[in-house]
Amino acid sequence: MLLELAKSKKILFFGGKGGVGKTTVSSATAIARANAGGKVLLVSTDPAHNLGHLFDRTIGSQSVRIAPGLDALELDPAETASNHLKEISESLHQLMPVNLHGEIDKHILLSKDAPGMHEAALLERVASVVEEGKDEYDLIVFDTAPSGHTARLMVLPEMMSAWTEGLIKRREKADRFAEFVRELGRDTSMEDKTIGGATLKEQERESQIRRILLRRRRKFENLREHIVDADNTSFVIVLAAERLPVLETIELHEQLLRANIAVECLVVNKRAPANSGEFLKERHAQEELHLKVLNHALPGIRRYDIPLQSQDVLGIAALEDLARNL
Repeated sequence: MLLELAKSKKILFFGGKGGVGKTTVSSATAIARANAGGKVLLVSTDPAHNLGHLFDRTIGSQSVRIAPGLDALELDPAETASNHLKEISESLHQLMPVNLHGEIDKHILLSKDAPGMHEAALLERVASVVEEGKDEYDLIVFDTAPSGHTARLMVLPEMMSAWTEGLIKRREKADRFAEFVRELGRDTSMEDKTIGGATLKEQERESQIRRILLRRRRKFENLREHIVDADNTSFVIVLAAERLPVLETIELHEQLLRANIAVECLVVNKRAPANSGEFLKERHAQEELHLKVLNHALPGIRRYDIPLQSQDVLGIAALEDLARNL
């Protein structure tokens, strides 16, 4: 089922409650698609990265080849925010007068730990990964942070687009005001060259700021278009057959539904096998009760159960064994 989904989509997001095995399932799906002849990019957006541990090798913020046809990278929110602020600082230093550079640096330093900074920076990085990778790869797989973080990340493109739109309107208003002052300077007896020249420089600066904001808005709008494109993008919720993960899955599905994001598959990981002794038989029966609640709440979504493995899934060989059954 998962391989079929991976072949029909360009982007897959894997999300769910922490500790249910999102990294394992998303990685196995990525390997299955690569083994089927596709070129795949596996991306972790979870601050507590597990890709490197799972594949038993170092994976950083730049894509590396980890298996034939499979590249991977880990997006570090802190590093991404730091690079993001550095780019902003350099742009502002070029745009603003030298006497304001100290204030710019002070503002950037205070913004480093501002609420939402890491999420906004991470979102821009995700947008860049999608834009740069959609033509190079047959499939991009995102292994996301636990449910709450992921739900916010999914709705953030629309929020950031609206916020950026507000900034653009302010810049346009400033441009019009600068033009008015420039024309006023020409019409009075004051020195046209001094007033007009200074205002023109200010106008050029405002226009450049607006161009930066327009570019940023297009990036967010493009990501949003990809996320809500049900023909090419889907969300897979991974869960355990336990009460809290089931309830959190239902809530996450409602949040994604409100954001117009398609959820086409539920993966129940580490299912207790039936007919394997009294203890596991009782465990399996309890899981069935929880999954009955899930099926009643989300009847229209396909479900795939992955049985509990006898050993930890670690390394490419173990992941390929799991991938063969997807």
